[in-house]
Amino acid sequence: MTVVHRSHDRGISTLTLDSPANRNALSAALVGELGAALADCAADPGVRAVLLTHTGTTFCAGADLTSPPDPAAFVALMRAVVELPKPVVARVTGHVRAGGLGLLGACDIAVAGPDSSYAFTEALLGLAPAVISMPLLPRMDPRAAGRYYLTGERFGAAEAVRAGLLTEAADDVDTALAPVLDGLRRASPQGLAASKALVTATVVETFDRWTEDLSARSAALFASAEAKEGVTAFLERREPPWVL
Repeated sequence: MTVVHRSHDRGISTLTLDSPANRNALSAALVGELGAALADCAADPGVRAVLLTHTGTTFCAGADLTSPPDPAAFVALMRAVVELPKPVVARVTGHVRAGGLGLLGACDIAVAGPDSSYAFTEALLGLAPAVISMPLLPRMDPRAAGRYYLTGERFGAAEAVRAGLLTEAADDVDTALAPVLDGLRRASPQGLAASKALVTATVVETFDRWTEDLSARSAALFASAEAKEGVTAFLERREPPWVL
């Protein structure tokens, strides 16, 4: 079953995450299909930009804890979004959690609607937002990251804009995106690639510097007894023993 669908209109390739059974979680299948679709877009001269969106009420629920991707594949996916020589625009009308925020943060422009919500839930499970920090921390307000990384609180689109996760919050996402996509259609391919390289340079440097270390930290946390208990409690819909 295909979980990433592609359509095309006047230079904009839309990639739609469509895995409702697990709320578009980052499964091995979704990560693989999205990576392949991005590679196709990179090689297609008819693609000026990519619009990344979703079906259902969740943009991405984070890692699929029952069918997780190879961690290296997920890191490669985020880096592929950052390094794609064409802008990647996120269209969000639903919820974004944990690893899904890494995918969102890798996008160049992100516009979301009033029903969207956001949360870094890793610390609640005995984990940490390790590898997703590479596209996120260079772009986020440090105080916001310090709060939401630690507390796992849920917050809305307006706060996500203030925190640096989103470009814009809008009542009508498609109306807000119309001038953005029009501008991308008017820009030259070379101009877009060169301009994107300027604004993503710090993020690429972060991947270069921290991929090995943060991947190792993530693997160690996932293998720990505390995280295994946290994940089990989550799947069993109960509180883990450390909740006071």
